[in-house]
Amino acid sequence: MSASLAPVHYVIPGFCGMLCRMEIKRINTPDAPQPAGHYSQATVYNGLVFVAGQLGIDPTSGGKKSGSIEEQTEQALNNVHAILKAAGSDWDRVLKMNISITDIGLWEAVNKVVATVLRENRPARAVIPCGPLHHGFLIEIEAIAATDS
Repeated sequence: MSASLAPVHYVIPGFCGMLCRMEIKRINTPDAPQPAGHYSQATVYNGLVFVAGQLGIDPTSGGKKSGSIEEQTEQALNNVHAILKAAGSDWDRVLKMNISITDIGLWEAVNKVVATVLRENRPARAVIPCGPLHHGFLIEIEAIAATDS
């Protein structure tokens, strides 16, 4: 004979659970490249900011940093940072980064730039070898961070 368990509901003070509708905020800053498709630079929901994948595009000129992997990585990180700042966050609040690279052999150079830019901040991170990226870029970086916005 198997027992049937009734669901148990907990009331947590200050927690709205599934009954509360939280607002989704969309981030758009001129300090990062404007989306080239049907997406937002980032969305903020329930204290988290989800930054869309960023390429090595200069937001001022719209020019593509098609130089070295170091230059592309630095520009992509600058773009992520500008979006984080616009969402009320910063490097010290980044929880997770996904880094897509076209060749795993680029990893060492990418890691050096990331370590220089993020300094003591060490978010969880995945490096994903992938096929060709849009416009011939070698790297794309996305992030999830905490925010008070």
